[in-house]
Amino acid sequence: MPVGRWFSFGIVGAALLWGSAAAAQDSASAQAAERRAAPESPVELPTAPVTVDGVTLFRVRGISSYPAERRAAEIANRIAGVAGDPTIPVDSLIVQDTPAASIVVAKGQRLFGVLDADAELEGLTRQLVAQAYRDRVAEAISEFRREREASTLWKDFYRAAIATLGFLLLVELDRRTLRRVRAAVVDRYRSKVQDVRVSSLEIVRGEQLWNAGQHAVRIVAILIALVAGYLYLNYVLVLFPWTRALGRGLTTILLQPLQTLATGFLSFIPDLVFLIILTLITRWALRLVGVFFARVASGETELGGFEADWAKPTGRIVRFTMIAFALVIAYPYIPGSDSEAFKGIGVVVGLMFSLGSASVIGNLVAGLGIAFRRAFRVGDRVRIGDTIGEVTQVELLTTYLRSPKNEQIVVPNSLILNNEVVNYSALVRSGAGLIVHTNVGIGYETPWRQVEAMLIQAARRTSGIRAEPEPFVLQRSLGDFAVNYEINAYTDEPRRLLVTYSDLHRNILDVFNEYGVQIMTPAYEGDPEIPKVVPRDQWFTSPAALATPERGVETRMSQGPGDVSLTTRHDGETAPPQPARTS
Repeated sequence: MPVGRWFSFGIVGAALLWGSAAAAQDSASAQAAERRAAPESPVELPTAPVTVDGVTLFRVRGISSYPAERRAAEIANRIAGVAGDPTIPVDSLIVQDTPAASIVVAKGQRLFGVLDADAELEGLTRQLVAQAYRDRVAEAISEFRREREASTLWKDFYRAAIATLGFLLLVELDRRTLRRVRAAVVDRYRSKVQDVRVSSLEIVRGEQLWNAGQHAVRIVAILIALVAGYLYLNYVLVLFPWTRALGRGLTTILLQPLQTLATGFLSFIPDLVFLIILTLITRWALRLVGVFFARVASGETELGGFEADWAKPTGRIVRFTMIAFALVIAYPYIPGSDSEAFKGIGVVVGLMFSLGSASVIGNLVAGLGIAFRRAFRVGDRVRIGDTIGEVTQVELLTTYLRSPKNEQIVVPNSLILNNEVVNYSALVRSGAGLIVHTNVGIGYETPWRQVEAMLIQAARRTSGIRAEPEPFVLQRSLGDFAVNYEINAYTDEPRRLLVTYSDLHRNILDVFNEYGVQIMTPAYEGDPEIPKVVPRDQWFTSPAALATPERGVETRMSQGPGDVSLTTRHDGETAPPQPARTS
């Protein structure tokens, strides 16, 4: 680009910058001149109204040592005192002019004085203002006395009675109309209100819509009654001079809070829209989370490495987190959230919650821990401490058990977390089965093979006992007076433990009676003449021996799966212990 063109662009740019700076300087100078030329706003002086029977007569000024409110109240009291004294005629009110003030007196009694500062409020001379105030006070005194005459009060009483009767009739009419309207709406529209759905997702239930409509009709009736009550009170209170001030101020008393609320609500509308949108989004998200984890819990949706039993507690944690996150977002938009009162209430509530709910929080955490520990599930037969029952319901704070006696037992989750839990149903679900067992003490004179065979036979007769793995017997101890035998058998029905044990005990009694063996533990008193031993030819007494054993043939008596079996040779020798066969 030629140098001349660069030079031309530079001159034009410098001119533009100089023009902008000059314009900005001129604008600033003009604004400063306007501020200097503008008259200062007048300082609003404090005044107070002089009110008699709810009617404002005029306003007066005050000073720091004699406030306007105090001056106005004293003037009103003096005027009311004169008005209440019928010996003081209204014509006795005169204005006495002095160099400092124009004083209004009644029969020599000073009521108030009008100062030059008071006249400035009206923009007139002090004398004219004092005369106007005198006329206004004379009129107020005449009205004060007239309204307290007996004839006037009786007329006001009749009007108040008629207004009261009309108000009661209107309220009764409103109540009956509300009843008829609700009945007509129910007959005509109740069956037409349906759920609002988007595809298969329920947005609003029909019952909720119906309740909203019913509440709307009721609110309209309440508003009508409130408006009627306001008009009635306003009319009756204004009738009587003693309540006229309250009646005329009733509108302000009622509308001032409404105006404040309306102003606050209008300013709150943007935040309200945000909170509504946030609530709807949170509600839909919670429903989606609930549907998702419900499908996981039912097995319709599978997640790798995620147990179906974890779905319900995980869903609760996710829902709680979402709600907490939504509250954190919504907090700055809540009206009054930045006020000291709101913060103080929050601190008090938090302190009460932290001090009074330690056990609740402990049970809540324990409930979540129980769910992820997979200690039990609904329907399992468990023992928690000394309590045995079937799990019917697992909540965040407590777990409900149904005892074998059909009793409902409520166990705090913190107690479950701090105690051992015995689950009788867990291994049954895996196919291993639950072992039922019971002990019996038999004297040394009874062959142990016979006792074990009888116990196994009793177990096989018991309903609910599995055939495989086979029942087995353990000799728990060689006691001082008897051998303690324990019969063990597998069952798949942990809910019927009491019935199974009862049947097993019955069958043991029957089998021992069939073979003439006494179930009795003898007490030692002395050595018998004949030793209490079992002869060799009785070692395989029925039902232990199904056939006469021959010499050299081995008979194996398995003590149960996983235990050591003792192999006995009939030639008098005993083979070493070998592992038992398991099915």
